[in-house]
Amino acid sequence: MISQNELSRLTGTDVYDTDGDKIGSVGQVYLDSQSGDPEWVSVKTGLFGTKETFVPLQRASLSEDRVVVAYDKARAKDAPRVDADGDLSPAEEQELYTYYGLTSGTTTSTTTTTTGDAGFGDDAMTRSEEHLVAGTRAEEIGKARLRKYVVTEQEQVRVAVSHEEARIEREPITEANRDAALRGPDIHEAEYEVTLEAERPVVDTETVPVERVRLNKETVRDEETVSGQVRKEQIEFDGPQGRR
Repeated sequence: MISQNELSRLTGTDVYDTDGDKIGSVGQVYLDSQSGDPEWVSVKTGLFGTKETFVPLQRASLSEDRVVVAYDKARAKDAPRVDADGDLSPAEEQELYTYYGLTSGTTTSTTTTTTGDAGFGDDAMTRSEEHLVAGTRAEEIGKARLRKYVVTEQEQVRVAVSHEEARIEREPITEANRDAALRGPDIHEAEYEVTLEAERPVVDTETVPVERVRLNKETVRDEETVSGQVRKEQIEFDGPQGRR
């Protein structure tokens, strides 16, 4: 059981269930109007603590860094939604009692809220504001893939070729070739031929590696502007000198 003397330690403290799972953090503490004992606590849950759910403080315990309530996380988060912006009405309180299977001590009792630092014996009032807290979440925007396919292109290359041509060479009769020239009959018919060859270009293909391609990711940093609505408390003075 959490006592009145421990109220100042509750504000902003993390709230855990009996299994050690974190439910959220303390938003506001609601007191029994007759005994002044802490009876309910609103727990900020959700992204950036934008939602609040009510959990009974019966059988709850307070340690150095956490409040441990007697209900599991799922039950607490599924509690009836009640705005934590003022006193609990008898109907709202009865709805919460019914949900948690509790019996209210006094059906006509009401609860009062406290923010922890504007509590007992203090003549000051704390004014609070909501500030936007921006964050990011990752979401899929598309896929990138590498795909290899074959295209056919026309190419031209120059090839050096050669061919043979017939050429007549004449040499005069000299002492060195006279015997060879007089060999054979004096006058006769004869025929002599040579085979001429030429190179013709041919084309074939060979496969050679030319580069390696891989798919990587890089993070590009940018800034975007987001907006949202925030609530701010205002304090006004109402006294004999007028309202300010």
